[in-house]
Amino acid sequence: MRRREFGKTSLGVLGATFLADRADAAGAEAAPVAPAVDFPKTPGLTQYVGQFVLQTKYENIPAEVIELGKKSILDGFGLALAGSRAESGPISRKYVEQCGGSGKATVIGTAMKTSPRFAALLNGISIHADDFDDTQLAAAKDRVYGLLMHPTVPVLPAIFALAEQRPVSGKEWLLAYQIGAEVECKIAEAISPRHYQDGFHTTGTCGPFGSAAACAKLLGFDLKKTLNSFGLAASQSGGLRENFGTMTKPFQAGHAAESGLVSAEMAALGWTAAEQILEADRGFFHAEGGSYDPSAMMNRLGQPWTFADPGVSLKPYPSGSLTHPAMTELARLIAVNNIQAAQVEKVDVGANHNMTTTLLHHNPNTGLEAKFSMEFCIAILLLERKAGLAQFSDQVVQRPDVREMIRKINFYVDPQAESAGFDKMTSILKITLKNDKVIAGQAAFGKGSPANPMSFDEASEKFRGCAEFAEWPQAKTEKIIAFVKVLEAAPEMSALSPLLSSAAG
Repeated sequence: MRRREFGKTSLGVLGATFLADRADAAGAEAAPVAPAVDFPKTPGLTQYVGQFVLQTKYENIPAEVIELGKKSILDGFGLALAGSRAESGPISRKYVEQCGGSGKATVIGTAMKTSPRFAALLNGISIHADDFDDTQLAAAKDRVYGLLMHPTVPVLPAIFALAEQRPVSGKEWLLAYQIGAEVECKIAEAISPRHYQDGFHTTGTCGPFGSAAACAKLLGFDLKKTLNSFGLAASQSGGLRENFGTMTKPFQAGHAAESGLVSAEMAALGWTAAEQILEADRGFFHAEGGSYDPSAMMNRLGQPWTFADPGVSLKPYPSGSLTHPAMTELARLIAVNNIQAAQVEKVDVGANHNMTTTLLHHNPNTGLEAKFSMEFCIAILLLERKAGLAQFSDQVVQRPDVREMIRKINFYVDPQAESAGFDKMTSILKITLKNDKVIAGQAAFGKGSPANPMSFDEASEKFRGCAEFAEWPQAKTEKIIAFVKVLEAAPEMSALSPLLSSAAG
């Protein structure tokens, strides 16, 4: 893997800003503060992204990438169904109703119709509500594997809502989806690791660009409107990791979908914005990352496509992706050794420090917190041999047997896992039984990753589980699977809407 070189934001710049503010207060005229001298200069970067959106055709996308994308699309629709039943669903829908939103865009899993922007928001919240959606993988050693983007959630809700407003074929829709996912993922790869490490949630910050790119393609924008969409989307970029384990994490994802759609709709009406928003000294990369790696983006869009390399992972469990290698390996050890919960004395789980700090809820009290708790994920697999949507609830987390098992889990920074690098999720398990027998295992990747991928049939089984959780009619469930499997052949995407709505007729 190539090593990234990033500019360093000088403390002198911060000091200069402070002194300039003091001078202003004293009535003096402050000189403008320049960015750090080593901030990369890549003129034309935003325009290059805009040209990629304009010029890319369906035929430019490899068949393998199309097929990989269809698994994520099916996954997204299933999670929108399941997530509509989450506690955040009724609250967010009530808010939209209070806003008086009206229109014909489908709120998936319900009979509700609203405006495209609010449908994008609500469906995005639902897709991310259970933290069960697909994950972009890191490509560089200085990145935390699995902690870049959830690529489908900012894009799918926006273009699904747009496709209900005008005729859009399956091929046109797939093209827009792939373009949006590619743009946001490459932006996430390019921005300095500081962006995520200091607390930004990249799905909320980079996602609006993916949504805007996909909408711009679907709306047939010229270059100027596309660039204006990016400029406006950047000003709506936001999301903080401190909100992980709360309803606000899925809100950030839904807002990313909404922001890109709103930006495109405003640009369509003539709204203007900065046309060099990515690379500018006061633009996205400098403001939200301090620096970026131009070589990760310039002349890299579609070369290779992110879905092909480094790939996108489908989640086998509704929890943070960093839990999945340990959970996949534990499930294997339980099956091979017939481990019973009553036999377990303690479990040691070693990982790198980025994993232990990201999975921050070491003694969770809610189902949402449990999604970011290695201790809970290990405990529930030992107790129930499964960890599905039904297990991540407040009631399960607070059960006495779960609390007792959590106390037996030691989640720690292991030197071996640390030295393996952050571009993988090395998880080292040691299960000590009450008879002093020790069962050990290790994994760097979970089920659903490119190293251990789900087939379309396996993704379909996950979709069926989500639909069943949402109490969705089986006939509709099977028709959705069949539709997505040959999505490129669909004459109109709007034919999918009745299958995802509970509205009569």
